[in-house]
Amino acid sequence: MQRSATTLSRSLMATRGFCTSNSDKIVASVLFERLPVVIPKIDPVVYAFQEFSFRWGQQYRRQYPDDFLKKSDARGKGDYQIDYVPAPRVTEADKNNDRRSLQRALDRRLYLLLYSNAFGAPDGKPVWHFPEKVYESEETLRKCAECALQSVIGDLSHTYFVGNAPMGHMVMQPTEKVQDLQPLKRFFFKSQVIATNKFNIEKCDDFVWVTKDELLEYFPEQADFLNKMIIS
Repeated sequence: MQRSATTLSRSLMATRGFCTSNSDKIVASVLFERLPVVIPKIDPVVYAFQEFSFRWGQQYRRQYPDDFLKKSDARGKGDYQIDYVPAPRVTEADKNNDRRSLQRALDRRLYLLLYSNAFGAPDGKPVWHFPEKVYESEETLRKCAECALQSVIGDLSHTYFVGNAPMGHMVMQPTEKVQDLQPLKRFFFKSQVIATNKFNIEKCDDFVWVTKDELLEYFPEQADFLNKMIIS
């Protein structure tokens, strides 16, 4: 009985597949993001509340002896003290609006977009899209997403895929404007930049690193879907 159950389990695993028709194509897309490098600026309303809370607490703070305060002030005044100068929040890439650089919008998340031929693009012309690949014979859909990103940046040693499941999916069907579009299901996986500030982007005509607000400008028709999927 145990051998029979094991055989049935292996049979189910071998025949497992995605629930879709034979005509639908499955595409794995990668939302490749760079996390903020510096702490975002505090909202003026939040800053005003923190200032009010601090001043309110000062009214009831405990008064320390003067000799104790003098000892604390004397700390850190030796020869080993180093003057700390923070790096500028606005970089040359920000001033020149260089969207091909990762050294911009340091207090925001950036997302990679490619300009090249993409599956399902009307008339086969280059369009802006995320790194993607049509699912073929990969072991899992995440493996397909890894192959999609690897084909663009080469080495994945400076990347981290968040989870094994997609963060969202979109079903594309033919419309009156684009009647020759083949039905497809696009699954989005999240990956993050780790310990680097430059990638050698290949196999595309152009690329940009954009914030969420800028990203929505590239996809006006899917802006509502992307705005809900990218909650940060």
